[in-house]
Amino acid sequence: MSLVTTLGFDADDTLWQNEQFYRFTEKRFTDLLADHGAHEEISARLLEAERRNLNFYGFGIKGFTLSMIETAIEVTGGKTSPAVIKAILDCGREMLHHPVELLPDVAETLAALAPHYRLVLITKGDLFDQERKLAQSGLGDLFDGVEIVSGKDAATYGRIFRQHGEGPDRALMVGNSMKSDILPALAAGAFAVHVPHDLTWVLEHAETPVNHARFHHLDRLAGLPALLEELNRS
Repeated sequence: MSLVTTLGFDADDTLWQNEQFYRFTEKRFTDLLADHGAHEEISARLLEAERRNLNFYGFGIKGFTLSMIETAIEVTGGKTSPAVIKAILDCGREMLHHPVELLPDVAETLAALAPHYRLVLITKGDLFDQERKLAQSGLGDLFDGVEIVSGKDAATYGRIFRQHGEGPDRALMVGNSMKSDILPALAAGAFAVHVPHDLTWVLEHAETPVNHARFHHLDRLAGLPALLEELNRS
């Protein structure tokens, strides 16, 4: 009997590129406001706004766009021009229309695993945007379940792995975010595999659980089938 029967996958920066578009847009945003402060200063103000607004707007491009507008108003002392507001809104729309770019090994690895495991996409963010990206990715038919959630904690993983599998003790979560994908999945009793991305939002950083028996690290997603074979032999 296989020890692991259900695989959960994060989406952004685990299956497809995401953070790089935020970084590019942030640079455009700070260039718009260059007369009001250095890039680092305005970026720090934007991060403060994003942190404040997470409980109101949640994760995703729309909340990011609103935080850019709020920051622009703050750093200009309430004198932001309509042209700057329009430019920020245009940046947000461009992000929402950007083509999906799969990360290396993703399509091949999921196709190899799908016949043998239940695959569940577990992602947070804006519902419409995440549905759009999944549809454009061409990966949708490989998943047995899709969960777009407002946040990721141990209770969320426990519920999802009971609903879509045999419980968290026989599930494994794969993701790039230590804070959202790894630590809460481990707390729920699942295995967790960290596949890092070169760009990870600072609010997703957390300490690595180096001594946890169910924690694993892979440099590339392509190593997941071999890891699963090893786990299921043990």
